[in-house]
Amino acid sequence: MRKIDELLHEYGLSHQNSTNKLIHWFCVPAIFFSVVGLIYSIPPGPLPELLPFLGNFANWATVSLVLVLIYYVTLSAPLALGMFFFSAICLAIANSLNLAFPGNLWLISLGIFVIAWVIQFYGHKIEGKKPSFLKDVQFLMIGPAWLMHFIYKKFGLAY
Repeated sequence: MRKIDELLHEYGLSHQNSTNKLIHWFCVPAIFFSVVGLIYSIPPGPLPELLPFLGNFANWATVSLVLVLIYYVTLSAPLALGMFFFSAICLAIANSLNLAFPGNLWLISLGIFVIAWVIQFYGHKIEGKKPSFLKDVQFLMIGPAWLMHFIYKKFGLAY
């Protein structure tokens, strides 16, 4: 069995309850976005000069997401492609919010982060199982891929 299949299976074991699953469909993307927003909020320092071809996207969030996507590629190139598109959407939203509310992206992201995690833990209380990342921090990265793999299955795409 491929490592991605093992990780998705193990992650799924603590996500069987339909209410908890539904909560994850909203909160996992929200948490992913909020982390992107928080990292995007870190002053870019020398990045614009080092990476001028990235324009407005020469920031720490872009650099972090490249590393995240490398991790996903090691697990599954097709899933990494889906995560690339989702990551690009998150970056675009973070950029838009940063332009619309200068200096407040971190606050918006922090609010989303806290609220989404509170709801996630409530979902796990309903489930009666602890979140997977308490066993292995790697599962913080598997959550978004777990959702993406359902999207791939829905459209009959290999992951």
